[in-house]
Amino acid sequence: MNKNDQSKTGIIIRFALLGVIWLVLVAAIILRTEKFTLYQAFVIVASGIIVFVPMYKKYLGNDGKH
Repeated sequence: MNKNDQSKTGIIIRFALLGVIWLVLVAAIILRTEKFTLYQAFVIVASGIIVFVPMYKKYLGNDGKH
């Protein structure tokens, strides 16, 4: 396993871990509310954009070079 493979594996692990944490928090929002509103949907989508777009741009943007 060369250094480039280790780097890609680390990136995948970071995305997966962050994705799992984000999904758990989204599930907590959905399950703890009586009525799902458009505002809650907006908050979930906005948080996903805030969390994942910068990581995507940093690690996968520019042809995966970082």
